[in-house]
Amino acid sequence: MTLERWQRLSEWPLIIVSIIFLGAFSLQVLTPSAAAANVASHVISVTWGVFVLDYAYSLFLAPNRKVWFVRHLHELAIVVLPMLRPLRLLRLVTLVSVLHRVAGNALRGRVVTYVIGASSLLVYVGALAMYDAERNAPGASITTFAEALWWAVVTITTVGYGDFAPVTGLGRGIAVALMIGGIALLGIVTATLASWLVEKVAATEPRETGVTAEHLDQLLAEIRELRRTVEEAQLGRATGGDAPR
Repeated sequence: MTLERWQRLSEWPLIIVSIIFLGAFSLQVLTPSAAAANVASHVISVTWGVFVLDYAYSLFLAPNRKVWFVRHLHELAIVVLPMLRPLRLLRLVTLVSVLHRVAGNALRGRVVTYVIGASSLLVYVGALAMYDAERNAPGASITTFAEALWWAVVTITTVGYGDFAPVTGLGRGIAVALMIGGIALLGIVTATLASWLVEKVAATEPRETGVTAEHLDQLLAEIRELRRTVEEAQLGRATGGDAPR
């Protein structure tokens, strides 16, 4: 088993675990029920164990463990530090690129649906993580989930009104991640549209080229006929005969 093979095999299972974590985390953050929050806490513990196993096995499979460890310190921090728990939601951001890679050509005909789905996922994940990080912080301006949603929409669209801003280090880290996710989404959409346009042009070009070649052949035939007629007329005048009608 190589690291690359493990990452391919675990990609979708980890996304499913991340979706389960998202549901449990949403329940824990948004519900006032202590019983529901307790169930959600147990589910979160199980998903945390899955993330720990994935990190440990990936480190074990890495050809150069020291290099891999240094390059993935952020994953270690997310797994080990409880305060960084909301950043586990960022695993769901990979779902955007996975869907784009798997669906490929099909997405080109449904760009609007793709954009709405990916944007909604990023906005919700960013808002939920930001709300959990900021709601109890001293001097925080984001104290409700509605405010967190508004902030996420403003951030991902790069509008940046500045009416709400994170005050904690974790909140600012989430903001940076959401900004990068929004830019990446915009790049994917732009590339998809450009690829679709190139394919359309490539599909119509042979037909247009064929029509142009046919017209050119007709024009050359008419020129040859006209030249023959002129030469016959000149020959007739030179011999004193009548020009051909």
